[in-house]
Amino acid sequence: MSSRIPQHYQTIKQQHPDYIDAVEALGQALKASGPLDELTAQLVQLAAAVAIRSEGAVHSHAKRARQSGASDEQIEHTIILLTSTIGFPAVMAALSWVKDQG
Repeated sequence: MSSRIPQHYQTIKQQHPDYIDAVEALGQALKASGPLDELTAQLVQLAAAVAIRSEGAVHSHAKRARQSGASDEQIEHTIILLTSTIGFPAVMAALSWVKDQG
């Protein structure tokens, strides 16, 4: 699994540094404002990324969840739990995106 920041993100950050700084600060403030630990927060964000079918965000939050200590089984279970909410095809797609990271 690569820890490399995607080139597209780097490009936007170079073109709009104040914007990206604000988005990053918002994310940090939101996490600091509540009782959820980093692992739980990443699994919640992973589930949201799956629900909106954002492949890039699924990659990002699966990677961050792993960095926060999530096992592959926890990541897969987080996604599988969404089946009755978002449907089998969307869950299968998300599981394949997570497997892309190997």
